[in-house]
Amino acid sequence: MDKDKMLIDSLRRSLWISVVANVVLVLAMFAATLLNVFDAWPTWDAGAWFKRDKPPSSFAGREGLQPDSLTLAISRELSPWAPPGIDAVPDDESGARIRYGRELIANTAVYLGPKGKIASITNGLNCQNCHLEAGAKQWGNNYGAVAATYPKYRARSGTEEDIYKRVNDCLERSLNGQALPLESPELQAMAAYINWVGHEVPKKESPVGSGIFRLPFLDRAADPERGKVVYDAKCASCHGADGQGALLTEGNAYAYPPLWGPHSYNHGAGLFRLSMFAGYVKYNMPLGVRWPDSQLSDAECWDVAAFVNSQPRPGKDLSADWPDIGRKPVDHPFGPYADAFSEKQHKYGPFGPIEAAKKAQASAQKAQQTVSNSK
Repeated sequence: MDKDKMLIDSLRRSLWISVVANVVLVLAMFAATLLNVFDAWPTWDAGAWFKRDKPPSSFAGREGLQPDSLTLAISRELSPWAPPGIDAVPDDESGARIRYGRELIANTAVYLGPKGKIASITNGLNCQNCHLEAGAKQWGNNYGAVAATYPKYRARSGTEEDIYKRVNDCLERSLNGQALPLESPELQAMAAYINWVGHEVPKKESPVGSGIFRLPFLDRAADPERGKVVYDAKCASCHGADGQGALLTEGNAYAYPPLWGPHSYNHGAGLFRLSMFAGYVKYNMPLGVRWPDSQLSDAECWDVAAFVNSQPRPGKDLSADWPDIGRKPVDHPFGPYADAFSEKQHKYGPFGPIEAAKKAQASAQKAQQTVSNSK
């Protein structure tokens, strides 16, 4: 009996030791993960996180931040941005302008396409082809943060831009067309709608779910050949094996937009950057996918982006872009650059080494500036 009791006691001690050890291990892993999250998102105040009744509801964000899966898991616990309902638009002259702006965003080609009612100045795409659900879908390249953050300085042009300039940029790049005059009722209406979509967002905030989701970088280059396999399986049924989309029977707009060729976006468009295209695909494509669910792995998103953006499309004079070449994003596919990486690596990756070199250079410049200021 004594031996049995001793054996049972020994087993109990071993069990408790095992339980305590596992609890300590889990807590250590959780603490390390939290540290990684706060390191990845340095604009969060870790102290404020624990002092508040709930976590911050927005990310200030900056170029190049890449949220990992845990960051996404935490963001699910926040209050994601949701657009105001269209029924909330006032029933007055300003409301009529907002509604017209929404119609123009949703059906741009009907008004401004090759057979447009108002003008023939675009390639036949709709703004909504890139800004889903008239710019109101979570992680669908929406307008949630536009009113709150514009006007703002944009390194691409090297100037402070307002919403009118931003809309015209899309017309000239994504819709491969012409800018509208400032006094144009159409430009004024689109700006009014975009402002209205994000009018509830506090100034200088970028709420969770706004814009495009940023995928983690791959540790390899994105592969167009692998991307073609993904395209054929998941994209060709709508956009066509030849990538030319499908026109409506009226012939004045696309049911599914072309992804390359003469009627697609030109190489000055935001989606010509792989990080933007891959993040856009993750929670929006195939059509009907919604965050937080996805049909594609991160790698498949990067690869299909590489395939689509390796196909022919219209060009654009980009000589005035990025006057400070040191501020070009790591995946901007056209030189010159402030680093020694090739144009091919800037287009397809791997982007991690480029980002690391960029950070090291910035740190060296900051240290040099500190030394100069101390003299």
